[in-house]
Amino acid sequence: MKQILLLSFTALLMTSCGTSSQSNSSSINMNEAKVEDPTKYATSITAEELKEMLYKYASDEFEGRETGEKGQKMAVEYLKSQYQALNIPTPLGNDDYFQEVPLEKQSVSEAKITVNGKDFKSFEEHIVLRASGNVNVSTKEIVYVGYGIDSENYSDYKDLDVKGKIVLAKAGEPKDDDGNYVTTGNAEDTKWSSGRQSLSSKRDAAIENGAKGLMLLDSYMFVRYAPYYQRQAESGTSGRLSLKSNDDEMMMLMINENLAKALHPSILEDDKTKTLKTDLNLEIENKSEQITSENVVAYIKGSTKPNEIVVISAHLDHEGIKNGEVYNGADDDGSGTVAILEIAEAFKIAEKSGHGPKRSILFLHVTGEEKGLLGSRHYTDNDPIFPLENTVADLNIDMIGRSDPKRKEEDRNYIYLIGSDKLSTDLHNISEEVNKKYCNVELDYTYNDDNDPNRFYYRSDHYNFAKNNIPVIFYFNGTHDDYHQPSDTPDKIEYDLLENRTRLVFHTAWEIANRENKPIVDKATE
Repeated sequence: MKQILLLSFTALLMTSCGTSSQSNSSSINMNEAKVEDPTKYATSITAEELKEMLYKYASDEFEGRETGEKGQKMAVEYLKSQYQALNIPTPLGNDDYFQEVPLEKQSVSEAKITVNGKDFKSFEEHIVLRASGNVNVSTKEIVYVGYGIDSENYSDYKDLDVKGKIVLAKAGEPKDDDGNYVTTGNAEDTKWSSGRQSLSSKRDAAIENGAKGLMLLDSYMFVRYAPYYQRQAESGTSGRLSLKSNDDEMMMLMINENLAKALHPSILEDDKTKTLKTDLNLEIENKSEQITSENVVAYIKGSTKPNEIVVISAHLDHEGIKNGEVYNGADDDGSGTVAILEIAEAFKIAEKSGHGPKRSILFLHVTGEEKGLLGSRHYTDNDPIFPLENTVADLNIDMIGRSDPKRKEEDRNYIYLIGSDKLSTDLHNISEEVNKKYCNVELDYTYNDDNDPNRFYYRSDHYNFAKNNIPVIFYFNGTHDDYHQPSDTPDKIEYDLLENRTRLVFHTAWEIANRENKPIVDKATE
């Protein structure tokens, strides 16, 4: 009986998103411009086609799609061939579907540091987190910036000029007398105090204020990071990939308490910012290898509002081969990759029928997501193909082919949505109403909470659009036992769910692309 019920549910699910029987069920005023009913185009998105493409894309042949490696090159060629077969052009002209993303593969750098004539040792008292080229600094003063926070209601950089200077900061963030963080007014960890996110947040604050370098005291993270960095240095293994910026990269070091106190003896007790007089000499020999990877881009030009762009994104890379095992990345993010291809086909069919989207659609497959959202950051920060001010929204698809094991079997027809209401109430409402009208998927906002400890909002490619005040929706099925494991294979994908969720994204993109007014940004951040 259980099997019969499941089969019946699956049959219902596979016809629940995009069928004509549901397209008129809503009383809301959708599709203001009275465009063509999209349900007949949504039905071109099928589990069979998704499965066929994913078994190819997430096969051993593609070697786990490691950024910059052979398998990733095969993956981008596959995506290009799919768009050419669909006769969907590239915005770059001719047959150039690749936006080059310049990267550096850095070996672990060692620094020589003396403070007031005393030497401090690499990996024992300091580690280099980032540096651009060789560094040779000799200075008589640095700027102490307390916790290194720069937020709307609290800033350690207020009234400080740190341009071209080295700044010293410490981990954590200040609390009020009630034990709440002053940045938020509550006791939940924020991006300034939460592990790796705090490192990137304090790094970005220093960069935005023009600092030349950041030395960060974080004793807890130092104990975790230092042995790993030392092993990498001793083995000669290449380190992290980083995006090669148009500008010199600010150097960043993590230091322990011994070095921090040599720079500022009362650093643990003192939160007040100040200029510190000290004799600091710092040398870093940076060894890096230049690597080029690619974003894949294709687009359908809008019929009446071609300069307004709706982006649909997913990352094309995965973890490659480790210890002889291929990390296929079927769900992460093969599922999002093939979903975009099916969505593109549906829009192309509509265009050929005389009902192309009013706004332009950019199909954006980004590289280097697993290495730190590098491909999407290159698009937004270095080389946006279309002006960001003309970009209406980003719908980002990252893992939509599986079920969260924490959910009950009968609750399969769901998707986690993240970010839909962060910048635009309008976008959130559009998303809800589209789903109600066409799909009836359970929209689960569990991970949308600002205090979500997983911080998924910051961990996929939509974030690079959101930080530029572009409204986003992140579609996500949650993690599972095969997440970032060689066992994330195409046979474990639930293709009825993948079909239904892909149709949901298509319908949402259709509505955004064709409605009279673009989503209003009513919650812009600084």
